[in-house]
Amino acid sequence: MRQFVYDSWNGVMNAEINPLRHIPDTNVRHLVFQVLAWMWCIIFSMWVGSFWVMGISMIAHALLLAGIVVTVATFETAKRRPTFFVDFPTSTPSRSRHMWWNGKKIKLDPNDKGGEHE
Repeated sequence: MRQFVYDSWNGVMNAEINPLRHIPDTNVRHLVFQVLAWMWCIIFSMWVGSFWVMGISMIAHALLLAGIVVTVATFETAKRRPTFFVDFPTSTPSRSRHMWWNGKKIKLDPNDKGGEHE
């Protein structure tokens, strides 16, 4: 039963497994996925009988799918290009980047990594 649920979910929600995998452009694939989600929002709201439900459901689906896309993109970047995050602008403590006082840059010890934890 667990495998059936897993396979059913992937058959619909995983764009690498479902028939949308044949669309080569990821942006177009996401757009088609979004349109399908909105279609189901409309169908559900018509069934329930409320356009308020449709609006809330469409926004919720858009946020959910956007969150999934950002998460998958982050995971894929971490898997394929792990060095991307090494030189990320926030990968060092802010103190080690620069400190200013009265309009002048304070020279810091190059061996001091900064931060509270030493």
